Amino acid sequence: MKQLLLNLSIILIFTACKKEAGEGGNSVIQGKILERRYTAFPTIYSDNAAIEKDVYIIYGDGNTTFDDRTKTSFDGSYKFEFLRKGKYKIFVYSEDTVLTNFGKDIPIFLDAEIKKNRSEVNVTTITTVNL
Repeated sequence: MKQLLLNLSIILIFTACKKEAGEGGNSVIQGKILERRYTAFPTIYSDNAAIEKDVYIIYGDGNTTFDDRTKTSFDGSYKFEFLRKGKYKIFVYSEDTVLTNFGKDIPIFLDAEIKKNRSEVNVTTITTVNL
């Protein structure tokens, strides 16, 4: 009986120490947001850095609401710091160019994963639309 209790205690200790994706680590996810501005939709546009644009992060796989938010800098860059190993979703809002939702805000998602501690994960540049 003592051996069984000892084994259960050890299992509980190791499973309780498993940390999920989120804050409390020493890794970074960073990237850039560009904003495509149209002057004569759909042909004439310019791509510029998205300044002070909200960028959101979701910790883990199963979540549907954001866990943190930051704003882009003067050059469109953003950074989420102090993250643990795990999977993340980055998203920003952009105006839709599809006729059924034309001009309405839609989210653009990007997956990111931190595979080891003390990592800097650079994600793909996201281009949003401003009609």
